[in-house]
Amino acid sequence: MTSTEPETQIKTQTETMTHAPIHLKRLVLTGFMGAGKSTIGRLLAARIGWNFLDLDAHLESRTNATIPQLFEQHGEARFRRLESTALASALGYSNIVLALGGGTPEDLTNRLLLEQTPATFTIFLDAPFPTLFDRCMLQDIARPVLEDPAAAQLRFERRHPLYRRMAGLTIATSNQTPTQTVEALLRALAEKRP
Repeated sequence: MTSTEPETQIKTQTETMTHAPIHLKRLVLTGFMGAGKSTIGRLLAARIGWNFLDLDAHLESRTNATIPQLFEQHGEARFRRLESTALASALGYSNIVLALGGGTPEDLTNRLLLEQTPATFTIFLDAPFPTLFDRCMLQDIARPVLEDPAAAQLRFERRHPLYRRMAGLTIATSNQTPTQTVEALLRALAEKRP
């Protein structure tokens, strides 16, 4: 497997498999940094027997550069164009749980791609900024965007309405473990079946 392909999940005998709604081929997770998109995405994909793909990892594989390198070498405008191309590629997969980058919904092209790709359902993993900031500080990942907490909060406030508007489902994650979030998400999806 290359990192441009979705990760396949191996089931253990203790995992109980749940079926995704049959009318869907893609579940897309959105939210700010620290929302748990990758963690919850992997767990969700394992539960429903689908593959998982992280858009940032997909983009890095396609460009042979890290996200910070792409920003540094090309600037944000060029990065966003590369991200849109990677998103279009990722939406070509079926039976996939896709974790978006935190800024992906800021670009209108990306929102239109998500809205207009058939059998695609977007889920917003929501939590207040202080919770997300604390989660990020506990991770051993370089996040230059968080070096200025006030600017990061403004970025969060700018993106939050976009996450809500594009999502068919919003799940609050602040008081739940990743496993509990997946359970809540699956219950909500089951209620939304046509």
